[in-house]
Amino acid sequence: MSGLKTNTWERCLALFLGLILVLTGVAAGATDSGNLRVGAARVDITATANSAQPPSGKYAHERLYVRAIVLDNGVTRAALIGADLAGLGEQVWADASKQIAEELQCPVENVVMSATHTHSGGMPSGRPGGPGGPGGPGERRGPAALNPAPVVGSMLDAVRQAKGKLQAARMGFGAGFSYLNVNRDAVSSETHLWTQAPNLTAPSDKTVAVVKFETPTGEPVAVYVNYAMHPINGYLVGFTSADFPGAMCGYVEEAYGDKAVVVFSQGASGDQNPLYMRPSTNALASKGGVEISGNVLVRESVEAPLRDGAVTAKPLDPRVGDNLERWMESEGQLLGEEVIRVVTETTRTASDVRIWGAQNMVTCPGRRRTNTGREGMAGTYVDGDPVNIRLGVLGIGNVALTTVDAEVYNLISQRMKKQSPMTNTVMVTLANGGANSGYIPDDASFNHETFQVLGSRLKPGCAERAIANGLTDLVGQYAR
Repeated sequence: MSGLKTNTWERCLALFLGLILVLTGVAAGATDSGNLRVGAARVDITATANSAQPPSGKYAHERLYVRAIVLDNGVTRAALIGADLAGLGEQVWADASKQIAEELQCPVENVVMSATHTHSGGMPSGRPGGPGGPGGPGERRGPAALNPAPVVGSMLDAVRQAKGKLQAARMGFGAGFSYLNVNRDAVSSETHLWTQAPNLTAPSDKTVAVVKFETPTGEPVAVYVNYAMHPINGYLVGFTSADFPGAMCGYVEEAYGDKAVVVFSQGASGDQNPLYMRPSTNALASKGGVEISGNVLVRESVEAPLRDGAVTAKPLDPRVGDNLERWMESEGQLLGEEVIRVVTETTRTASDVRIWGAQNMVTCPGRRRTNTGREGMAGTYVDGDPVNIRLGVLGIGNVALTTVDAEVYNLISQRMKKQSPMTNTVMVTLANGGANSGYIPDDASFNHETFQVLGSRLKPGCAERAIANGLTDLVGQYAR
């Protein structure tokens, strides 16, 4: 009898210990959080990307940088990289992501690199045409193609410097608002045709998303900012500029005594322009020989002759140029003040942080345009190559940074964020490569006869659902 009791007790003990081991194993497999360390750095790439006139050094936005934030939680590492360039492209992503992942000993999926999309920087992809899609109508004079190798080298340099500065940190997330942007798909009151102009009644996401990283004592280390607005102030003007993103980053960095590095990422800005464009349009008018008044000029009529090479560009009136530069600084300051406000009011932080990344490719039917014309007319198409779109998510604590390698209309982002199982979900566009899509309109906007829609290589009815659902699924994997 006593032997029976002993055997029963031993079996119970074995079962109990086995259960503990199973539960411990599950916990060990499920948790990848740990004490956060963060480092940040920036590398000047002005000389590498400068294909226009040299900067005067008078304004912060005249310098171009690659900025990097490296995260380490003792389990894995990750990198958040922003470059003052029009775009990155597949070659830069393929080369840089592999080298950065090797440097950090982390998965490629943990690397998020994106372009600020400044239209007065360079494009290291060698992609034909300018911003908004390869070879799209009216995009023949976009930013100059750059040699990818120096750009990749600068990214790796910034990551190495940031890695060397890793220190104990905590993170927090906050969201503010800025009304600098506006939907740019509009019907002209004069021609009654679709054009690019401020449309105050159309959808526009005003959210300024901010992830802050600070030391345990509250000293700033880095700030990651996301906002949806095209940096086109310096487009075709003829000087090198990081536009309002560069001005904002420099302004916030200066406000914190250059102790923090600020990385700007584009939200879903495919149909989002600055609300106020008179300074930049006046600069184009000066170069095109158009008379300037105090009123707002029609953008397309001023831009088109320069963009299409119909007129020879004249020297920029110095007064007009200086006004434009001051306006870029002003936009940066306005956005920067909202970033500083959000950083200040974000008091809920965490030092025990999970880091997890994943990516997926979705494919949609493609089309090829058979007629020409930039806007205000119906496009004609035949079937084209399928369009591949790279989606990703990098989870950092209670924040999900989702990525798309193209220019996305803002309603797609809004749909995705509503579907997301995580409240703090952000969409970073022009990230991790370059899709063969051109712009990605939401389904309802495919009837807009704007240059973005006409030049899109996507057939209607697929991309919005594929992106919103695909990113929701990836965030769901992280949230489980």
